[in-house]
Amino acid sequence: MSRTSRCNLVLVLPLLMTLTACLPSKFTIDLAPGDGALSETEVLADPGTSGSAPKIALIDVTGMISHIPSAGLISQSGNVVDNLVASLSRAEKDANVQAVILRINSPGGTVAATDTVYTEVMRFRERTGKPVIAAEADVAASGGYYLALACDRIIAKPSTITGSIGVLMQTFNFSKGMDRLGITGRAVVSRPNKNLASPFEPEKAEHYAILQGLVDQMFEDFSNTVRERRPDLDPSEFADLTDGRVFTGRQALEHGLIDGLGGVREAFEAAKELAELPTARLVKYHAAGATVRSAYASAVLPTPQVNPWTNPVGMALEQFTRGHPPTAYYLWAPGLY
Repeated sequence: MSRTSRCNLVLVLPLLMTLTACLPSKFTIDLAPGDGALSETEVLADPGTSGSAPKIALIDVTGMISHIPSAGLISQSGNVVDNLVASLSRAEKDANVQAVILRINSPGGTVAATDTVYTEVMRFRERTGKPVIAAEADVAASGGYYLALACDRIIAKPSTITGSIGVLMQTFNFSKGMDRLGITGRAVVSRPNKNLASPFEPEKAEHYAILQGLVDQMFEDFSNTVRERRPDLDPSEFADLTDGRVFTGRQALEHGLIDGLGGVREAFEAAKELAELPTARLVKYHAAGATVRSAYASAVLPTPQVNPWTNPVGMALEQFTRGHPPTAYYLWAPGLY
């Protein structure tokens, strides 16, 4: 083997190892994907129930709450907003569905998308009269908790991470680093505030004052929603509960942010109670073709995912390479700040 070949191998091997660690052992390229139709599978039932017994629909809300599809290496798997609205529509049209469980496993998302799913759940409850239970999984923080507030009852595992009530608008500034390299960025703008918080020019206090005003307004909306949906919170604790900190499920129950501890089974019992059902079947909505063996199966077909939201560099690259505009988030992202 030549010296050049050996050098190339040394360079390529770490890349292959990284890809191997990130990717599943195998994946399928579907050149004729399905139409996204939802299927349902019975995953839990009370003893003695028949196939005609009332149903409770289990809907997964997983990952970033955004209008932008999740990116795979080959395809995109839809977005959380569309998936949730489609599932609620199916539950509304099925007269045998008497209640819904939202299994939330999300650190939050964009403010606009989170407000959309919150509003859709509220409208579903008002239109149908069917109760909705939030079952918080590993994480239901910030926008994930905001969505849970739309439900009739919130249940979390003792170790669930929840709370993080607040707003994040992350910015980056590269001007000092560019200056060291002799690079200057200058935007030609129509008015002074057109290039708010430009990452390529020195920071301007007046720009950040404008952004702070936006964040303050969005936070007021969030905190008012908490007040409205959790009226029994201790007023003397409210400032601390809404300062952005996170809580375990057990701590959240102690402070009145949730209603009980448990998982899908406990949410199933709560749904039957609110819907006044002595017995019922739990059916899981999922993508047609997905393998579902229990209530904890993934609701979407597995695709290799590249997740840029795990660190601030990833978020920056996401914004500059995929066209996701910097925006405001109801998001718990401990590696970001």
